[in-house]
Amino acid sequence: MSILKKLFGNQSERAVRPLWNRLNKEIKPIYNELQSLSHDELRGRIETVKGRIRGNAQTYKDHIDEIRAKIETLDYDKREPLWKEIDQTREDMFANYAKDLDEALPEVFAVVKETARRFAENETIEVTATEADRKLATQGKDFVTIEGDKAIYRNQWVAGGNLMKWDMVHYDVQLIGGMVLHGMMNGNKVSNNIAEMATGEGKTLVATLPVFLNALTGEGVHVVTVNDYLAKRDSEWMGPLYQFHGLTVGCIDKTEPNSQERRDVYNSDITFGTNNEFGFDYLRDNMATRVEDLVQREQHYYAIVDEVDSVLIDDARTPLIISGPIPKGDDQMFNEFKPNVEKIVNAQRKLAQQLLLEAKDKISKGETEEGGLALFRVYKALPKHGPLIRYLSEDGIKNLMLKVEAKYMADNNREMPKAVEPLYFVIDEKNHSIELTDKGIDILTGTTTDPDFFILPDIAAQLSEVENEDLTPEQKQEKKDNLLQNYSIKSERVHTVNQLLKAYTLFDKDVEYVIDDNKIKIVDEQTGRIMEGRRYSDGLHQAIEAKEGVKVEAATQTYATITLQNYFRMYRKLAGMTGTAMTEAGEFYDIYKLEVIEIPTNRPVIRNDMNDRVYRTKKEKYAAIIQEVEDMVSQGRPVLVGTTSVEISELLSKMLKLRHIPHQVLNAKLHQQEANVVAQAGQKGTVTIATNMAGRGTDIKLSPEVREAGGLAIIGTERHESRRVDRQLRGRAGRQGDPGSSVFFVSFEDTVMRLFASERVVKMLDRLGFKEGEMIEDRMVTKSIETAQKKVENNNFGIRKRLVEYDDVMNAQRNGVYGKRQNALRGERIGMDIANIVYELAGDIAGGSYSSYEDFSQEVYKTLSMEVPFSEYDFSRMSTEEMTDRLSDSAMELLARRKEQIAHAAMPYIKDFVEVNGASGPVGVPVTDGRRMFNVYEDLQNCYDNECKPLTKAWEKAVLLSSIDHAWQEQLREMDELRHSVQNAAYEQKDPLVIYKIEAFELWKKMLWDMNAKVVGTLMRGRLAAPDYEEAKKAREAQEAARAAEVATQRARSYNPYAGYSTTRETYEGENAQREAAKNATYSSGPKKPQPAKAQTKVGRNDPCPCGSGKKYKNCCGKNQ
Repeated sequence: MSILKKLFGNQSERAVRPLWNRLNKEIKPIYNELQSLSHDELRGRIETVKGRIRGNAQTYKDHIDEIRAKIETLDYDKREPLWKEIDQTREDMFANYAKDLDEALPEVFAVVKETARRFAENETIEVTATEADRKLATQGKDFVTIEGDKAIYRNQWVAGGNLMKWDMVHYDVQLIGGMVLHGMMNGNKVSNNIAEMATGEGKTLVATLPVFLNALTGEGVHVVTVNDYLAKRDSEWMGPLYQFHGLTVGCIDKTEPNSQERRDVYNSDITFGTNNEFGFDYLRDNMATRVEDLVQREQHYYAIVDEVDSVLIDDARTPLIISGPIPKGDDQMFNEFKPNVEKIVNAQRKLAQQLLLEAKDKISKGETEEGGLALFRVYKALPKHGPLIRYLSEDGIKNLMLKVEAKYMADNNREMPKAVEPLYFVIDEKNHSIELTDKGIDILTGTTTDPDFFILPDIAAQLSEVENEDLTPEQKQEKKDNLLQNYSIKSERVHTVNQLLKAYTLFDKDVEYVIDDNKIKIVDEQTGRIMEGRRYSDGLHQAIEAKEGVKVEAATQTYATITLQNYFRMYRKLAGMTGTAMTEAGEFYDIYKLEVIEIPTNRPVIRNDMNDRVYRTKKEKYAAIIQEVEDMVSQGRPVLVGTTSVEISELLSKMLKLRHIPHQVLNAKLHQQEANVVAQAGQKGTVTIATNMAGRGTDIKLSPEVREAGGLAIIGTERHESRRVDRQLRGRAGRQGDPGSSVFFVSFEDTVMRLFASERVVKMLDRLGFKEGEMIEDRMVTKSIETAQKKVENNNFGIRKRLVEYDDVMNAQRNGVYGKRQNALRGERIGMDIANIVYELAGDIAGGSYSSYEDFSQEVYKTLSMEVPFSEYDFSRMSTEEMTDRLSDSAMELLARRKEQIAHAAMPYIKDFVEVNGASGPVGVPVTDGRRMFNVYEDLQNCYDNECKPLTKAWEKAVLLSSIDHAWQEQLREMDELRHSVQNAAYEQKDPLVIYKIEAFELWKKMLWDMNAKVVGTLMRGRLAAPDYEEAKKAREAQEAARAAEVATQRARSYNPYAGYSTTRETYEGENAQREAAKNATYSSGPKKPQPAKAQTKVGRNDPCPCGSGKKYKNCCGKNQ
């Protein structure tokens, strides 16, 4: 095998070999030619290439626009072939991109390298200013200024908060890496690859080559990073290289969700961001109700993922979820059953202590069979029990337990029930599962009157018994409902207890999680970073909250969810780069169809990777680590101590403090300090304690004196479950030919050794006479440990693949729902979708069984809101296909009439708004189905110009979006419940995944029926929620006439300007007597002449009172009239 490998090379060497030929024969000659060009001529070369690529694509886009225009003139049944033609044209366009980009690759790569060289060798570069240059200057970019008609680019700018001077030019191996990331042509398609490049090989600079090339299409390139610091830094650091040639660059992590700024960033040629933000934006877009609210483009074209193993393997297991509160979300049982679980855990712990003492006693007496069984029972009871772990590290003990385990696992665990009989529950640490035994159930139900309080009934058998009972159909249904409700309650109860048991026995504080601000926060087992916003699923997070006594957060309803695995599988082109992917190459290909290709280093790696140093106990191991640190510091070398948990990092920190050794700590509690800590980690004598993968994306740079002293010393405190994590830690040293060393300290109490070290390893160490206090350092032992790691990797891959299989079921449904939703939102294929919905409903109705024509008529009226379009005679003779066609044709005709009625009723109002009032912009039109009111928004002018046809389309869109969202949220809730409930199938010796797929399909069919029926029913009953325009006009005119008459009356009435004033007059003495005398006096002037009668003005009740009080007449002088 080794001879063949030397002759033909490994897979990576064979893949890279033709790329070297292309580099030497195509790229380098162009690069040499470019050096004689002026700066403007260099930029002109890219403009020419970009124009050619986008010009070729425009031919396809114009053709698509022509077909779209034609579609709107056709009936729905004639549109399907044209939509297929559009899809095929789009596929042809992307296939043509692949050819054009492959042809342009040598010239573009050469231009990018030449641009990097000019920036590195010139402090300023002067070019003729373009509109893009002026825009950059007005945005305040510090690397460009405008002087007249010239743009001056500088070679230093601020990136990630630090002033950076450009000093990088692409190596030959980086050009090879760029070609791998872009992909190699395979027929008409381009392969998707991962470029594995050692730490310090400049992955960020390598990415500029494929990113620049693919950005020339204008379809959008996404550069994905593991955290927001790297996204912001890389967009600012590499940005000027792209922007110098007129490409636009943005970073979504600098903007707010659903903002115009984020929309603009996605419309840039190159978009930087974190994996989570890209995924959450996709989910938000599929909750939008207006096209204007979308931020991402319609097509996911090309993504290049930095630290691809962390993103697509570690983070991919946890789904991204947008959720909201649900009714009775606080109604949970975790705190209620916490005392029961604590009781059973304490009982198990006490039993484990007794069994361990019994095992030690019997083994010491030579009774190995009984002693081995007792030891195995302790392992199944509490595998993380400290005294058990220490005892297993003694000579021959682990080997003895492995023999007992093999005995009871034989014949598909046939004898296992005998082995675990005394236990209260059984733990499978490898698979993170717990199973209650009969003794455990007895303890849990000890305080209740129901002996079956925590036992799941055989629901299938119970339902079958009900069917055989002599009951009426109504009584049977009632009894079934009660049985199902009881099963649901007990299922939730058992699930709650199981999650609490996991929380108490498998999840440790400061290892799997930390408590920060009185909240449980998950620690990423690979990077040691806190995973903000992430929560364990299936109630496990609430169980841990109950265990730690913090507030148990309310349960939530999932509105939208996707795993990163399925999000990144949507991209047409996908690439990744990392220093540690080869060990997971099989998984990358199986799930993502990504080939891992190892890129040679620019300079040979001279790091000294020493064999593992193996100890019996952790105590001896940690003492040896502290001594090693002290020795390295005395030599003037910086030391990076890699740990696997917060707990270990804090323990080592305490030990170093006792030795008075200065050091800095980086773990999940101190993750904000990552950049500063890593920046100082290469200084002389600096000791840094960090998790194995801390500081990914940042290089530890060494001073000359440190290089002379031997470089960075890497000390691993434990072998990780995955070899790539260990390789990542080793890779922190030895960058670009720097000296360095790495060594791992291992003990038999470590997790990997405990769980996966084979019997062969244990026997070998026992044969070597491995005693307490001794240390073994041998290549064979190191190889054996790596074999144990391979077992873990295979186990974890199996778990992840199982999760993918579950999520693939959900993903198929998600794609169907989101496809319909996008069609409705964009309004493109909405008519065809509605026609298909009507046809499917008609088919379901026609295919049903009915006792009579009346039953059939009722179903048609209830679902389609119309009468049956054929007689009872025809019904008895028609085939299902004929019936389906007649029903769907009649339904579509009725639907067309409904739309015409809405448009006819709304058009006079629209004319009035535009012609009379001169209104413009969006207008809200109320439409109802008799049950709910919809405010349908559409542009006034568009409605006016097209006789309200856009309004009826907007109505269809509103109904579809509302129905799809409601149905999907309900489906997500039921799928969550299903995934939880199917796990109980394991108790019935059934595969939960098979049950999940079957039940999920039934739920999907039910959701489609409910959603389709709701859509069609609402559309069929739709009408304008406003009176007839002519009647409304007459009523409005009458109201206006009455109002005008009232105003005129008011103006005609007299008005006393002094009504608001009061008048008084003082009286004098004798005034009343004088008045009386004057009234009775007679005059001699002769008889009184008769006076003509005068007409008095009648005062209205609501008029101002003539007395001048200022009150209304009815409230003043006319009060009693």
